[in-house]
Amino acid sequence: MNIIGIIPARLASSRFPNKPMADILGIPMIGHCYIRSKMCETLNEVYVATCDEEIFDYIESIGGKAIMTADTHERASDRTAEALEKIEQSTGMKVDIVVMLQGDEPMVTPGMIEDAIKPLIEDPEIKISNLMAVMETVEEHEDPNEVKVVVDKNNNALYFSREPIPSRKKGVTDVPMLKQVCVIPYERDFLLEYNSMEQTPLEIVESVDMMRILENGMQVKMIFTEENTYAVDTQADLDNVIDKIQDDILLKEYIDKY
Repeated sequence: MNIIGIIPARLASSRFPNKPMADILGIPMIGHCYIRSKMCETLNEVYVATCDEEIFDYIESIGGKAIMTADTHERASDRTAEALEKIEQSTGMKVDIVVMLQGDEPMVTPGMIEDAIKPLIEDPEIKISNLMAVMETVEEHEDPNEVKVVVDKNNNALYFSREPIPSRKKGVTDVPMLKQVCVIPYERDFLLEYNSMEQTPLEIVESVDMMRILENGMQVKMIFTEENTYAVDTQADLDNVIDKIQDDILLKEYIDKY
């Protein structure tokens, strides 16, 4: 089975310009994401998909593989789909599963990627999965930068939002506080099908790609992860990652090589 990872990345972020190249202990953030993703043995290859020469040149400089994509993409999945087709054309090999990874999750682990892929390998009826994790604080639950998810009894997503769901406003404080962790495997044809669909109203309102799938009556399988991950959306997030990653076991395997 041909399984690849693609990390869409661009410098033009309204919330944190030049974020992928932000320095974390001497390595750009996108470098940490790429190097750690490459450690996942389930992936045949990992690519960075970008419209910026600075990112492209950096990945190539560390011996990585980068794909130039259009600068008009509004969604990470659009960039991933373009890169997928270019990769297949250049390699002459059809991909079975493509894992969309994030360029702002510098503490992603191989185990997280493997856990996300496993359902698609075991059950061909599952076309897409997402990781999810428990949020430990109310502050995180109320943070609009964190995408929250509620699930059914089979851990299929019911709804995604940047608002705190389920609501804690009616006196019930003990609610499941789950967040989306953006390691997202797609069955190859499903990614292309997804990108052929028009954007949906709730996808736009919530600014969450996965709502397009739910609004079209399809399922998103959610998989628990107990591993800690830290998305970087602000300078404070970056400072937190710099603090946390210094004691990270994986870091010690590559920090002196790059």
